[in-house]
Amino acid sequence: MVENLGIIGGGQLGSLLCTAAKKLNIKTIIFSDDENAPARNFCNEFIFGEYDDQEKINLFTSKVDLVTFEFENIPVETLKLINEVKKVLPKPRINKIIQNRLSEKDFVNKLNIRTTSYVGVKNENELRSNVNLIPGILKTTTLGYDGKGQFKINDVKDLERLNIDFSKDYILEKLVKLKQEISVIITRFGHQKFEIYEPIENHHEDQILRTSKIPANISEKISNLSIDHATIVADELDYIGTLCVEYFIDKNDNLYLNEIAPRVHNSGHLTINSHNISQFENHIRAICGLEKIKVKKLHDANMKNLIGDEISNYRNKNFKDSEFFFDYLKKEIKNNRKMGHLTTIKL
Repeated sequence: MVENLGIIGGGQLGSLLCTAAKKLNIKTIIFSDDENAPARNFCNEFIFGEYDDQEKINLFTSKVDLVTFEFENIPVETLKLINEVKKVLPKPRINKIIQNRLSEKDFVNKLNIRTTSYVGVKNENELRSNVNLIPGILKTTTLGYDGKGQFKINDVKDLERLNIDFSKDYILEKLVKLKQEISVIITRFGHQKFEIYEPIENHHEDQILRTSKIPANISEKISNLSIDHATIVADELDYIGTLCVEYFIDKNDNLYLNEIAPRVHNSGHLTINSHNISQFENHIRAICGLEKIKVKKLHDANMKNLIGDEISNYRNKNFKDSEFFFDYLKKEIKNNRKMGHLTTIKL
């Protein structure tokens, strides 16, 4: 039985995992390299240290029964070291695949699941020799989120103005003639044991998730296919916990798998208020070996991310019975930083 759950990472996802664990009478210990991480406001205990600090790793593992994480870019070697002492779920080898966008795309393609056309790029010559993938997005193969480490290339002329640091490896992905973006949140408890949320429709601004809603305005065919692909991915990874699979839909209603997030996900925040069991609670239930409860949608819902200064307008606001405000309690307001979210349900 898990009494003390270790969570690596102290952002809003870690905070919401702590809140879900508390509901299940599980104590949480956060290990974060950010001394001011917002999750320290929600956990039972907080450990500050770099992720390669062996002394802090030892302290952290001594206090927990099981370890999970809120973001995928933790050094795989750190996860492996921890896993030798205390079990880590999802398994560290999964992160090795998904931390690299090129290996992630290769993994998906081997499952006969469609992605956009792509190629690895290590220098300017390789970039210029793949102009058939332009218009495209050039992304660093590792790290980067919310548009960081990404360059949109509309035509070959754009290559003259871009200042690209080729000390990093990149992936060039051909742009899809985008109609919609959706995501599927799935929790895998074991072989062919899933709880799956219906597809969520997402809208991005400046490559940052702005809004999410259910139901998604998509065909039954697209809905079924996106769920089928998510279950294939989760089973192939032998995944335990909550996983998010993000998709593009083009103008001809073709479905493309865009990214896999081996963790709870921003687009699933609305499940806290729209469903009987949230993505966060399901993650805790799956990794801790607790009862799998059938997921039921209680309400249609919309979620809006509150970015930067926008949070100030909500902190003293009165809300309707259908509105649920979440303040991540981040100490510093920054441009393009997710500071909180508002979920509105249909009563």
